[in-house]
Amino acid sequence: MPIDPAIVGSRSPEFSTVAERGRLRFFTAATGQNDPIYSDMEAAGSAGHRDLPVPPTFLFCLEMDHPDRGSFLTDLGIDQRTILHAGQKFEFHDQAYAGDTLTFSTEVKDVYAKKSGALEFIVRATHVTRDTTPIATLTSTIVVRDPKAGQ
Repeated sequence: MPIDPAIVGSRSPEFSTVAERGRLRFFTAATGQNDPIYSDMEAAGSAGHRDLPVPPTFLFCLEMDHPDRGSFLTDLGIDQRTILHAGQKFEFHDQAYAGDTLTFSTEVKDVYAKKSGALEFIVRATHVTRDTTPIATLTSTIVVRDPKAGQ
């Protein structure tokens, strides 16, 4: 099923979530971060941070907090068994910290096909803000495989 290019520019409902200190420490340990600024308040303060800084890729984890994150694909009629994560890019604008309430707003930036439509790609940009301050732009690409292609 071809993805309608008219979805370019469409937006998902925004949501907000808190960067909790305990989750940050867990993420830091799970990803092998050795820098104590990500887990120790004294080290973070000594380095000039007002709280534990949010590690760069933790924003992707927070994006997964969206209360209705699968609805975008469902609304397009896409079987989630046919998708793959094809890429992720992070552009940082300001530092986020433990305790910050971050707002995530996602829009479709591009849709394109390869292999005569057997693979379709959806590029989405998620803008992360704290109040009105831009924190980061997370760009993700998913590929949708047409299970009927090549039959």
